[in-house]
Amino acid sequence: MVASMNKTEVMRILVADLTPPSPLADALLALNNAHAQELSWLTPERLSHMAGQAFCARRIGEVDAFLLAFDQGADYDSPNFLWFRERYARFVYVDRIVVAESARGRGLARLLYRDLFAEAAQAGHVDVVCEVNSNPPNPASDAFHAALGFSEVGSASIHDGRKTVHYLLRRIADQAALAGGSASTE
Repeated sequence: MVASMNKTEVMRILVADLTPPSPLADALLALNNAHAQELSWLTPERLSHMAGQAFCARRIGEVDAFLLAFDQGADYDSPNFLWFRERYARFVYVDRIVVAESARGRGLARLLYRDLFAEAAQAGHVDVVCEVNSNPPNPASDAFHAALGFSEVGSASIHDGRKTVHYLLRRIADQAALAGGSASTE
């Protein structure tokens, strides 16, 4: 990468960039798997499949932060994604968003969401959805998503009761929604 690259530029994650050996894939996996309790563990093969199915796969910096999101047509077997697919005809599902500890407090998660909201609106989507762990709890993510205007639309116990989640939805039908909320918690 060019040394003068903007450190907050949102960049696409392409499947071709994840073909081994891939420093980008290694960095994405390291960041993801450091937060596996909140996200879920990924293998190189699973990451590549997910990037190939993604409606939106973005990163900031070398891998200061990244986001993977799917639309309703994705070939994806997450119980949380499937929960939304059973209830909504059309949506964009945020499967994971994570910011490296060293990059927190710079608004990177908000920037990734703003990019996603714009892309979803451009594609004609109205609903952006996600889940947040309620057990084990993730209060920082709860506060962040509330500040972005997400509302709870359901909950479930998954993985044989080892995890409980609540399902969130944000409507992005108007331009004001693209502004991205007010208070930053990332």
